[in-house]
Amino acid sequence: MDPKFPARVPIAYLPTPIERLERLSRHLGGPELWIKRDDQTGLATGGNKTRKLEFLVADALAQGSDHLVTTGAPQSNHCRQTAAAAARFGLGCSLVLRGSKPEATTGNLLLDHLLGAHVYWNDGRDCSEAIAAVQAELRSLGRRPYLIPLGGSNVIGATGYVLAMRELMGQLEAERLNVDFIVFASSSGGTQAGITLGAHVYGYRGAALGISVDHPADALRTQVAALTTATATHLGLDSVSLADRIDVNDDYLGEGYARVGETEREAIKLVGQLEGILLDPVYTGRAMGGLIDLIRWGAFTRGQRVLFWHTGGVAALPAFADRLL
Repeated sequence: MDPKFPARVPIAYLPTPIERLERLSRHLGGPELWIKRDDQTGLATGGNKTRKLEFLVADALAQGSDHLVTTGAPQSNHCRQTAAAAARFGLGCSLVLRGSKPEATTGNLLLDHLLGAHVYWNDGRDCSEAIAAVQAELRSLGRRPYLIPLGGSNVIGATGYVLAMRELMGQLEAERLNVDFIVFASSSGGTQAGITLGAHVYGYRGAALGISVDHPADALRTQVAALTTATATHLGLDSVSLADRIDVNDDYLGEGYARVGETEREAIKLVGQLEGILLDPVYTGRAMGGLIDLIRWGAFTRGQRVLFWHTGGVAALPAFADRLL
């Protein structure tokens, strides 16, 4: 049974390319590595949230909304892409960021401002309270806000990655490639839920491994499983439980979310210096660092083929300069 995809607006540059990482593969002496370049989706430096926003913005417009509201960390890639999507479609945008305003405005935060977003800080308050206050203020001004959840990770956003799996399977078929593993950063769960459901729908027979950047594996697995099932229902698919296909590794949480350590530093430098590809310090740097470590202790071996799904985030790099050099 084919998914019944809802309306979407064209935002992303698709399909994003897949490339072989020949020098990195040779350096590590393990599996043949490939990369899916969702850092090249084109929306204000790109990233995975652009695929989600194609469906989320379409839903906002269908509801007659004129203002996007969302939330995230100070260097949120999701918030930056939401601000860019709002600008592209002539919508207002308000971002409720965790914490207090930093001394320096750099990285994604700088881009948020350049893209015209209104930035608010929760300053220790419950984020839901801060978001509700922003929405109430907007309504009092006659605006019609549309709330996008953290990471765009609801059934509407996850739909973007169901469709992304259809895209990838077409590329693999055209290249006559069989991929044993897909590896990616996982956090709010929408990307992994979409990949998991898309793998089921389009017949991907390998494994998909989400490397957690901030949540314990059990909690993230439960979150992804629930979202996968709900997304299937949203797309008119038969009721499905794919919990046994949701694989999460939480061995690389380090000192916590957005805390750059040696794992991230090495991965960013290795991929940059061997392949000319930039990873980000929070998501893809951590996930690639995990993949490199797993290769070194033999979890992936010669004769296998692994595809790393680059979910973007390079705009955050300047904000972490002191921890990367």
